Formats: sequence, C-alpha cells, structure tokens
Amino acid sequence: MPVLAAADTPAVLRRGGSARVDAKVPARFAAGDRVAVRNLNPFGHTRAPRYVRCKMGTINRDHGVFIFPDTHAHGQGKRPQHVYSVRFTAHDLWGDEATSHDTVYVDLWDEYLAPA
Repeated sequence: MPVLAAADTPAVLRRGGSARVDAKVPARFAAGDRVAVRNLNPFGHTRAPRYVRCKMGTINRDHGVFIFPDTHAHGQGKRPQHVYSVRFTAHDLWGDEATSHDTVYVDLWDEYLAPA
C-alpha cells in the first residue's frame, strides 16, 4: 500500500474521493427492517459510535456498497459492504427520560449490524 507523504496531503484532500465501490454485494437489510447494533470493541478505530452499540434501530435507507474502513485502514483489505442509515428514537438510545419526538440517524456498515 503506498504511503501518503505529508507534503501531498493538501492536494489529496482538495481532490476528495469516495469510498463507494462497484461490487456485487447482496444487501442483508432493507428500509423498515429492525436491526441491533453489535457490541464491537476492536483494537483501533471503528466508525460504530459507542452510544449506539447494543441498541435497536430501524433501517432508513441503503446508501450502497463502500469500503469497510475498519479493515482498510489497517491494510487488511477493502471488505466492501453496504452502509445503511439507521434510525434510532431518542428513547431507543437514552431510555424513558428522552423526549418522544427526537430521532438520530447514524450511518453504519453492514458488519456492525445484526437482525433484530
């Protein structure tokens, strides 16, 4: 894997890029499906916020297939998978003291989710 030199970083950031990939990966979930967020505690980085782990939510939409950053960042492969927008009510996340009308949407990779 090539190393990005510090001097090249501004140009790469200006150019931007997408982690979307054209891979034929079947979707495990569809809009409306209830899911549980797995309680993952990997060594290193993950994009699953701690406040949604072990919580139940509802798939709002499927964004498509993207590189899985947890493995790609460590040189363990791209492992393409679907990224879903998952809707959580405030009650789902923070219990009875939360307001009944607030919701939070979190984009989560397939690997973070399990069927509810």
